[in-house]
Amino acid sequence: MSARTHLLSFSLASFIACAETPTAPPEPMVATPAPAAVAPSYPYDLGAMVIPADNPQTDAKVKLGHQLFFDTRLSKDGSRSCYSCHMNEDGNGGHDPIAVGAGGKVLTRHSPVIWNVGFLGAYYWDGRSDTLEAQATAAWAGGNMGVGKDNLAAKAAEIAAVPGYAAQFKEVFPGEGVTPTTIVKALSAYERTLVCDDTAFDRYAKGDAMALNDAQRAGLELFMGKAACASCHAPPHFSIAYGGPGVYFNVGVGTQSATPENVDVGRMSVTKAESDWAAFKIPSLRNVSKSAPYFHDGSVANLKGAVRLMAAGGLPNKNLSPLMVDRGLTDAELDAVVAFLGALDCGKSLEQPVLP
Repeated sequence: MSARTHLLSFSLASFIACAETPTAPPEPMVATPAPAAVAPSYPYDLGAMVIPADNPQTDAKVKLGHQLFFDTRLSKDGSRSCYSCHMNEDGNGGHDPIAVGAGGKVLTRHSPVIWNVGFLGAYYWDGRSDTLEAQATAAWAGGNMGVGKDNLAAKAAEIAAVPGYAAQFKEVFPGEGVTPTTIVKALSAYERTLVCDDTAFDRYAKGDAMALNDAQRAGLELFMGKAACASCHAPPHFSIAYGGPGVYFNVGVGTQSATPENVDVGRMSVTKAESDWAAFKIPSLRNVSKSAPYFHDGSVANLKGAVRLMAAGGLPNKNLSPLMVDRGLTDAELDAVVAFLGALDCGKSLEQPVLP
């Protein structure tokens, strides 16, 4: 064999040997995961709701109150129910700037959102009722339902004449039956179940960093910081009027009337104190993006307008709260705050029951 032939045979053998024993592939590279985003901690636990000792919650009572809440037969002329002022499509606040009661009567103030109403320590914009039962009685007797204080017993008798209601009241209130007192107890029991605790903010506060988008996170930072919204609308209720008698502030809304005697004096109508002139209870901001128009007089049609007014320091008047100062927000910052407020939308809705 020639040297050339020997070399060719060696090379071929080497090639075959290499082909039979391939080199092991390199180990795949494993990407190191980026650290998970962590949501800042904010209060989200609404706390314990105080239930009156004389009106304990039961499923049967809640069911009964749910029916009564939606029943127009409870009003003077059969035209209105409690739901008429707290409809889903209006964020369960009022549709009209000023509430409209039985007989088409225009009332004096805007209907507020009633999510988490069971946590309140005072009711109405001026806090004149200190229990949910007292508020329900006043709304039923007053302009909302139009029955009249002296006619509540007669209206209760009408409800008692409905066989389905008579049977339920006998079960829920044995020995009492259908009375104005048991009607408002049932209504109040249902309203205490209207709890909003499932917002995007709540999920974020519990640690879900992706529950808010970038604009909402920027808005939350402004809300808690530069805009100082949390001074009056602190989480988790986004109001400081929950869990106590309420705090009342004058932000200037409704004080610009050319005739001072036409100004709604708000809390002053209850306390008679000049320091409460045109001061009103701070509403919760939960579901606020769905519940236009805004303020006690429904005078601001959209949410950005309401945020702009508050961030600019309200409207000047003789009793403006010292907390009302211009925060110097840019238009982009206003948009960010509005975006965050959308993260307070409640995921639940009021459901129409079958009426007896």
